[in-house]
Amino acid sequence: MDRRTRVLVIAVVVAFIAFLDGAVINIALPAIEADLGGGLSLQQWAVDAYLLTLGSLILLAGSLSDSFGRLRILRIGLVGFGVTSIACAIATDGTVLVIARALQGAAGALLVPSSLALIIATFPTAEQGRAIGRWTAWTTSAFLVGPIVGGVLVDLASWRLVFAINVLPIAVALAMMHPLGRDEPNAGRARVDWLGAVLGVVGLGGTVFALIEQGRLGWADPLVFVPALIGVVALVAFVLWERRAPAPMLPLTLFRARNFAAGNLATWFVYAAFALGLFALPIFLQQVGGFPATLAGLATLPPTAMLVILGSWFGRLGGKFGPRFFMAVGPIVVAAGYLLTLLIDVPVEYWWQVFPGMLVVGLGMAMTVAPLTSAILGAVDPSRAGIGSAVNNAVARIAGLVSVASIGVIVAGELDVDGYHRVAVVTAGLLVVGGIVSWIGIRNPAPAGHPSASADTANSADRPRS
Repeated sequence: MDRRTRVLVIAVVVAFIAFLDGAVINIALPAIEADLGGGLSLQQWAVDAYLLTLGSLILLAGSLSDSFGRLRILRIGLVGFGVTSIACAIATDGTVLVIARALQGAAGALLVPSSLALIIATFPTAEQGRAIGRWTAWTTSAFLVGPIVGGVLVDLASWRLVFAINVLPIAVALAMMHPLGRDEPNAGRARVDWLGAVLGVVGLGGTVFALIEQGRLGWADPLVFVPALIGVVALVAFVLWERRAPAPMLPLTLFRARNFAAGNLATWFVYAAFALGLFALPIFLQQVGGFPATLAGLATLPPTAMLVILGSWFGRLGGKFGPRFFMAVGPIVVAAGYLLTLLIDVPVEYWWQVFPGMLVVGLGMAMTVAPLTSAILGAVDPSRAGIGSAVNNAVARIAGLVSVASIGVIVAGELDVDGYHRVAVVTAGLLVVGGIVSWIGIRNPAPAGHPSASADTANSADRPRS
């Protein structure tokens, strides 16, 4: 196996590990709660502890990869992910699981940016697009097989295997990396924004803690409003620091590009909705509908399958006609799909209460995702595409983190039929807002040869989108 092929396979396996973990956890949540207790709060924390450290550290991880070497950071991330996966698998109570999940998210933050950076560093410019396309295609399959694998493991063995199984692909990746040797730290590396990372973690941690625990303690409890206040202050301090930091973790100048700013705002609403809807439905189907974990996983498969099948086609259409229409209409189609699931009642009849809505959700997701990504990355200079992608990834993860943390407020403490209906309505509302933001904020790139195209080229804040 030549070096480039080896690097691509390693990058796929590494990202697959991180994505698979995110895809299987929702299916295992009812079994985890049944074994460890903790109710809806534990289920929220099992997801959000991971997303909290992953979302807040992923930008820092990109800087560490650039500064200290891709292979070094990748190895640290893999070993850390393996150790914390075992810690999750042997957790004896909810507190241990949540702590292990937070550490697992921190390790996971090192994986995806480093795997993509390794591809960029290994492949010549002319071959990078094809390599990244193959990386995307293979890693997307994690979202297809994840719910099924998770359901089978939960039904036939134990939820603990959902975490323990990570050790096998990690061992394969580490063995394949051995012939690549070691890379040296970058002597000209920029300073790492440690203060920004700390402020980001404290800010998100405080607000998410308050959102989750208010359902149990109430907003007036000092254990809720004090973390909330600290979180808000830290987030404000984070933005102020990033404006003046010599090497900011989040370069705010990127948001001068209209499509980048509007696209990330749309990402916030759209991905908050994606996370909220796909968190609530598998739990509801198992705990209220009585579905086994495997069937609950299969029930939520149509959206991912349609995204894989139709995503590239809508991506080409977005490239031909511009992303604005698809980014505006796609989320509204997803919203219509979730409104169709308001037909859900007890007993749950999957084929006419759930399946039609999931098909419509999948169609809308396929319309949305590729044009949205293209619009955002096309709005920044190609030399900054890496950090632009990392920012958008972080926005999507943090939006999901906040929406899952807010579910207790939405369902008023219990995810029953009425609670799920409220989730579906809120999810649809977020999606409609995302579509409106896209219609108002996104601009299609000027056609080649159009006078505005050359003018835009000269302006890095609003360059032609590809």
